[in-house]
Amino acid sequence: MIVHPIPPLYDSHAEVLILGSFPSVKSRESGFFYGHPQNRFWKVVAAVCREDPPETIEEKKAFLLRNHIALWDVIHSCEIEGSSDSTIRNVVPNDLNTILQTAKIRAIYVNGKTAAKYYERYILPDIQRKAIVLPSTSPANAMWNQARLIEAWRCIREKE
Repeated sequence: MIVHPIPPLYDSHAEVLILGSFPSVKSRESGFFYGHPQNRFWKVVAAVCREDPPETIEEKKAFLLRNHIALWDVIHSCEIEGSSDSTIRNVVPNDLNTILQTAKIRAIYVNGKTAAKYYERYILPDIQRKAIVLPSTSPANAMWNQARLIEAWRCIREKE
């Protein structure tokens, strides 16, 4: 069983919550979300926010807070082989209530179908808030090039 090693990133000004499934080996090693250099998360979200992609963990944290984005994952702990979502077993979900009680989250987004599956199974029944499913920024999602991802992810900046 691997316990999620990265705390959620948010403050009281966050308006959007983006949830992945569980951190990859590279993210766990680097100590922050989307740590694999091939993952397109930082490039896509930076393009949507009309900024240069942040490089360091400190720059990434400042970027998210400046753009009122909260970031975490659906899964608190699980059994997983490497970074393969298809091997995830024995899921314990994260408790999103602290974020939702602290910040004025107007929309919840999930990064990919795996995060969506576990969100709907474990979190939706508890918090009763639908999440909007966005295409995964993982390099494994080869059907979506960066330009298509940016277009799909633009919704995170639109006020509802």
